[in-house]
Amino acid sequence: MAGEPPWLGGEGPDGASGQEGRRRRCGDCGACGRPRTGRPHTHLVIARELDLARRPGDALHWAERGVREAGDLAAVDTALVDHLCDRYTQAGRLADAVALRRDHFGARRTLLTYQQLRAAARAADCWSAEREGALALLRADAGRRQWRYGGPVLVDALLDDKDVDAAWQAATETGAHDGQWLALADQARATRPADALGVYLRLAEPLTGQTGNAVYEQLVSLLLSIRDCHRRLGSPEELTAYVTALRTAHKRKRNLMRLMDEHGL
Repeated sequence: MAGEPPWLGGEGPDGASGQEGRRRRCGDCGACGRPRTGRPHTHLVIARELDLARRPGDALHWAERGVREAGDLAAVDTALVDHLCDRYTQAGRLADAVALRRDHFGARRTLLTYQQLRAAARAADCWSAEREGALALLRADAGRRQWRYGGPVLVDALLDDKDVDAAWQAATETGAHDGQWLALADQARATRPADALGVYLRLAEPLTGQTGNAVYEQLVSLLLSIRDCHRRLGSPEELTAYVTALRTAHKRKRNLMRLMDEHGL
Protein backbone atom coordinates (compact mmCIF):
# COMPACT_ATOMS: atom_id res chain seq x y z
CA MET A 1 0.00 0.00 0.00
CA ALA A 2 1.18 3.56 -0.69
CA GLY A 3 1.26 4.61 2.95
CA GLU A 4 3.17 1.56 4.20
CA PRO A 5 6.63 2.37 5.59
CA PRO A 6 9.40 0.99 3.37
CA TRP A 7 11.08 -0.88 6.21
CA LEU A 8 8.15 -3.28 6.66
CA GLY A 9 9.85 -5.23 3.93
CA GLY A 10 13.52 -5.13 2.98
CA GLU A 11 15.91 -2.72 4.66
CA GLY A 12 14.77 -0.62 7.59
CA PRO A 13 15.69 3.03 8.20
CA ASP A 14 18.59 2.01 10.47
CA GLY A 15 20.13 -0.27 7.87
CA ALA A 16 18.80 -3.51 9.37
CA SER A 17 17.06 -5.78 6.95
CA GLY A 18 14.26 -8.32 7.00
CA GLN A 19 12.65 -9.46 10.21
CA GLU A 20 15.39 -7.99 12.39
CA GLY A 21 14.86 -4.53 10.95
CA ARG A 22 11.13 -4.79 11.44
CA ARG A 23 11.54 -5.95 15.03
CA ARG A 24 13.77 -3.01 15.89
CA ARG A 25 11.53 -0.39 14.40
CA CYS A 26 8.06 -1.49 15.49
CA GLY A 27 8.54 -3.48 18.66
CA ASP A 28 7.45 -6.74 17.03
CA CYS A 29 7.51 -9.67 19.44
CA GLY A 30 9.14 -11.90 16.82
CA ALA A 31 6.12 -14.14 16.32
CA CYS A 32 5.63 -12.91 12.80
CA GLY A 33 7.34 -10.79 10.21
CA ARG A 34 4.93 -7.87 10.29
CA PRO A 35 4.17 -5.34 13.00
CA ARG A 36 1.15 -5.82 15.24
CA THR A 37 -0.93 -3.24 13.42
CA GLY A 38 -3.79 -3.60 15.86
CA ARG A 39 -1.54 -2.14 18.56
CA PRO A 40 -1.85 1.67 18.66
CA HIS A 41 1.69 2.12 19.99
CA THR A 42 3.05 0.36 16.89
CA HIS A 43 1.26 2.84 14.68
CA LEU A 44 2.77 5.69 16.72
CA VAL A 45 6.30 4.37 16.22
CA ILE A 46 5.72 4.09 12.49
CA ALA A 47 4.14 7.56 12.31
CA ARG A 48 7.09 9.12 14.10
CA GLU A 49 9.57 7.39 11.79
CA LEU A 50 7.66 8.64 8.78
CA ASP A 51 7.74 12.15 10.19
CA LEU A 52 11.51 11.85 10.53
CA ALA A 53 11.64 10.65 6.94
CA ARG A 54 9.73 13.81 5.94
CA ARG A 55 6.66 11.92 4.80
CA PRO A 56 3.96 13.78 6.76
CA GLY A 57 1.08 12.49 4.68
CA ASP A 58 1.97 8.86 5.30
CA ALA A 59 2.71 9.62 8.96
CA LEU A 60 -0.73 11.13 9.40
CA HIS A 61 -2.32 8.14 7.69
CA TRP A 62 -0.67 5.71 10.12
CA ALA A 63 -1.62 7.75 13.15
CA GLU A 64 -5.24 7.94 12.00
CA ARG A 65 -5.21 4.23 11.24
CA GLY A 66 -3.96 3.47 14.74
CA VAL A 67 -6.81 5.39 16.35
CA ARG A 68 -9.35 3.89 13.97
CA GLU A 69 -8.21 0.31 14.48
CA ALA A 70 -8.04 0.67 18.25
CA GLY A 71 -11.84 0.83 18.26
CA ASP A 72 -12.22 1.81 21.91
CA LEU A 73 -10.76 5.25 22.58
CA ALA A 74 -10.82 4.52 26.29
CA ALA A 75 -8.07 1.96 25.72
CA VAL A 76 -6.09 3.67 22.96
CA ASP A 77 -2.54 4.81 23.68
CA THR A 78 -2.95 8.43 24.80
CA ALA A 79 0.39 9.30 23.24
CA LEU A 80 -1.06 8.34 19.86
CA VAL A 81 -4.06 10.63 20.43
CA ASP A 82 -1.74 13.46 21.46
CA HIS A 83 0.44 12.89 18.40
CA LEU A 84 -2.50 12.93 16.01
CA CYS A 85 -4.01 16.04 17.59
CA ASP A 86 -0.67 17.82 17.30
CA ARG A 87 -0.48 16.93 13.63
CA TYR A 88 -4.03 18.13 13.02
CA THR A 89 -3.22 21.42 14.72
CA GLN A 90 -0.02 21.89 12.73
CA ALA A 91 -1.96 21.26 9.54
CA GLY A 92 -4.60 23.82 10.52
CA ARG A 93 -7.24 21.10 10.91
CA LEU A 94 -8.51 22.51 14.18
CA ALA A 95 -11.99 21.05 13.82
CA ASP A 96 -10.51 17.56 13.48
CA ALA A 97 -8.36 18.12 16.56
CA VAL A 98 -11.43 19.17 18.54
CA ALA A 99 -13.44 16.20 17.29
CA LEU A 100 -10.73 13.75 18.35
CA ARG A 101 -10.33 15.39 21.75
CA ARG A 102 -14.12 15.33 22.19
CA ASP A 103 -14.32 11.63 21.40
CA HIS A 104 -11.36 10.85 23.65
CA PHE A 105 -12.90 12.81 26.52
CA GLY A 106 -16.23 11.08 25.97
CA ALA A 107 -14.52 7.71 26.24
CA ARG A 108 -12.40 8.45 29.32
CA ARG A 109 -13.95 11.47 31.08
CA THR A 110 -10.98 12.45 33.22
CA LEU A 111 -9.77 15.90 34.25
CA LEU A 112 -6.82 15.55 31.87
CA THR A 113 -8.97 14.75 28.83
CA TYR A 114 -11.28 17.64 29.82
CA GLN A 115 -8.29 20.00 29.90
CA GLN A 116 -7.08 18.72 26.54
CA LEU A 117 -10.51 19.22 24.99
CA ARG A 118 -10.63 22.73 26.42
CA ALA A 119 -7.24 23.62 24.95
CA ALA A 120 -8.18 22.32 21.50
CA ALA A 121 -11.59 23.98 21.55
CA ARG A 122 -10.16 27.32 22.64
CA ALA A 123 -7.68 27.17 19.78
CA ALA A 124 -10.64 26.59 17.44
CA ASP A 125 -12.72 29.28 19.18
CA CYS A 126 -15.54 26.88 20.08
CA TRP A 127 -15.01 26.19 23.78
CA SER A 128 -18.35 27.59 24.92
CA ALA A 129 -20.32 25.00 22.95
CA GLU A 130 -17.88 22.18 23.68
CA ARG A 131 -17.86 22.97 27.40
CA GLU A 132 -21.62 22.66 27.64
CA GLY A 133 -21.56 19.18 26.16
CA ALA A 134 -18.59 18.04 28.22
CA LEU A 135 -20.12 19.22 31.48
CA ALA A 136 -23.38 17.48 30.60
CA LEU A 137 -21.52 14.17 30.45
CA LEU A 138 -19.77 14.84 33.75
CA ARG A 139 -23.04 15.84 35.42
CA ALA A 140 -24.60 12.58 34.29
CA ASP A 141 -21.65 10.66 35.76
CA ALA A 142 -21.85 12.59 39.01
CA GLY A 143 -25.59 12.02 39.25
CA ARG A 144 -25.04 8.28 38.93
CA ARG A 145 -22.13 8.58 41.40
CA GLN A 146 -19.84 7.03 38.83
CA TRP A 147 -16.53 8.28 40.12
CA ARG A 148 -13.43 6.84 41.70
CA TYR A 149 -11.93 7.48 45.10
CA GLY A 150 -11.01 11.08 44.20
CA GLY A 151 -14.60 12.26 43.85
CA PRO A 152 -16.61 13.38 40.81
CA VAL A 153 -14.62 14.71 37.87
CA LEU A 154 -17.35 17.35 37.47
CA VAL A 155 -16.12 19.16 40.57
CA ASP A 156 -12.50 18.98 39.43
CA ALA A 157 -13.40 20.31 35.98
CA LEU A 158 -15.39 23.23 37.34
CA LEU A 159 -12.61 24.06 39.77
CA ASP A 160 -10.09 23.92 36.93
CA ASP A 161 -12.31 26.34 35.01
CA LYS A 162 -12.25 28.63 38.08
CA ASP A 163 -16.05 28.38 38.17
CA VAL A 164 -16.13 28.20 41.96
CA ASP A 165 -19.84 28.79 42.49
CA ALA A 166 -20.81 26.08 40.02
CA ALA A 167 -18.26 23.71 41.58
CA TRP A 168 -19.66 24.39 45.03
CA GLN A 169 -23.18 23.73 43.86
CA ALA A 170 -22.12 20.50 42.16
CA ALA A 171 -20.31 19.28 45.28
CA THR A 172 -23.34 20.09 47.41
CA GLU A 173 -25.74 18.29 45.10
CA THR A 174 -23.72 15.21 44.16
CA GLY A 175 -21.16 14.92 46.93
CA ALA A 176 -17.41 15.34 46.79
CA HIS A 177 -14.19 13.92 48.20
CA ASP A 178 -12.66 15.72 51.19
CA GLY A 179 -9.72 16.74 49.01
CA GLN A 180 -12.13 18.42 46.60
CA TRP A 181 -13.91 20.19 49.46
CA LEU A 182 -10.55 21.51 50.66
CA ALA A 183 -9.72 22.78 47.18
CA LEU A 184 -13.18 24.33 46.97
CA ALA A 185 -12.76 26.09 50.30
CA ASP A 186 -9.34 27.40 49.30
CA GLN A 187 -10.69 28.86 46.07
CA ALA A 188 -13.90 30.19 47.64
CA ARG A 189 -12.45 31.65 50.82
CA ALA A 190 -12.12 35.18 49.46
CA THR A 191 -15.75 35.44 48.37
CA ARG A 192 -17.47 32.84 50.57
CA PRO A 193 -15.55 32.90 53.86
CA ALA A 194 -18.45 31.57 55.94
CA ASP A 195 -18.91 28.56 53.67
CA ALA A 196 -15.17 27.93 53.55
CA LEU A 197 -14.97 28.17 57.33
CA GLY A 198 -17.55 25.42 57.70
CA VAL A 199 -15.46 23.13 55.48
CA TYR A 200 -12.23 23.82 57.35
CA LEU A 201 -13.85 23.21 60.73
CA ARG A 202 -15.32 19.92 59.54
CA LEU A 203 -11.99 18.73 58.14
CA ALA A 204 -10.11 19.78 61.26
CA GLU A 205 -12.36 17.93 63.70
CA PRO A 206 -11.19 14.34 63.01
CA LEU A 207 -7.55 15.46 63.04
CA THR A 208 -7.82 16.70 66.61
CA GLY A 209 -8.24 13.11 67.77
CA GLN A 210 -5.12 11.87 65.96
CA THR A 211 -1.41 12.14 66.71
CA GLY A 212 1.76 12.40 64.66
CA ASN A 213 3.72 15.27 63.15
CA ALA A 214 2.13 14.86 59.71
CA VAL A 215 -1.32 15.15 61.30
CA TYR A 216 -0.25 18.20 63.29
CA GLU A 217 1.00 19.91 60.13
CA GLN A 218 -2.32 19.28 58.39
CA LEU A 219 -4.23 20.56 61.39
CA VAL A 220 -2.17 23.74 61.70
CA SER A 221 -2.61 24.38 57.97
CA LEU A 222 -6.37 24.18 58.48
CA LEU A 223 -6.13 26.43 61.54
CA LEU A 224 -4.38 29.07 59.47
CA SER A 225 -7.19 28.91 56.92
CA ILE A 226 -9.75 29.11 59.74
CA ARG A 227 -7.98 32.19 61.06
CA ASP A 228 -8.11 33.84 57.64
CA CYS A 229 -11.83 33.13 57.38
CA HIS A 230 -12.49 34.71 60.77
CA ARG A 231 -10.39 37.71 59.72
CA ARG A 232 -12.52 38.16 56.61
CA LEU A 233 -15.70 37.70 58.62
CA GLY A 234 -14.59 40.13 61.32
CA SER A 235 -15.01 37.55 64.09
CA PRO A 236 -11.61 37.28 65.85
CA GLU A 237 -13.24 36.49 69.19
CA GLU A 238 -14.66 33.26 67.78
CA LEU A 239 -11.21 32.26 66.56
CA THR A 240 -9.74 33.01 69.99
CA ALA A 241 -12.36 30.84 71.70
CA TYR A 242 -11.80 27.97 69.24
CA VAL A 243 -8.01 28.03 69.53
CA THR A 244 -8.13 28.35 73.32
CA ALA A 245 -10.39 25.33 73.61
CA LEU A 246 -8.15 23.37 71.26
CA ARG A 247 -5.04 24.22 73.25
CA THR A 248 -6.69 23.28 76.53
CA ALA A 249 -7.87 19.92 75.22
CA HIS A 250 -4.56 18.98 73.58
CA LYS A 251 -1.92 20.69 75.70
CA ARG A 252 -0.04 17.39 76.13
CA LYS A 253 0.68 17.24 72.40
CA ARG A 254 3.93 19.18 72.64
CA ASN A 255 4.75 19.13 68.93
CA LEU A 256 1.30 20.43 68.09
CA MET A 257 1.65 23.21 70.66
CA ARG A 258 5.05 24.10 69.23
CA LEU A 259 3.67 24.33 65.68
CA MET A 260 0.79 26.48 66.84
CA ASP A 261 3.21 28.77 68.68
CA GLU A 262 5.36 29.10 65.55
CA HIS A 263 2.34 30.30 63.59
CA GLY A 264 0.95 32.60 66.26
CA LEU A 265 -2.07 30.46 66.98
